[in-house]
Amino acid sequence: MSDDFNMSMRKFLKQVGVTSQQAIEEGMRNTEGTEGKTFEAKVVLTVDGLDVEHVVTGTIKGG
Repeated sequence: MSDDFNMSMRKFLKQVGVTSQQAIEEGMRNTEGTEGKTFEAKVVLTVDGLDVEHVVTGTIKGG
């Protein structure tokens, strides 16, 4: 893979990670009673023009 591809993909994934964390933290701050609870999370990644649909699931513990 080319350097341009690797750099653009890393930049995209960093943006996804940072903005997703911010959104989750904001949701936790704006919701009462999250401490000690477990929340199911799902991310669906699609890429226009490619036959890509990738699903990641997991759990997040409130704190």
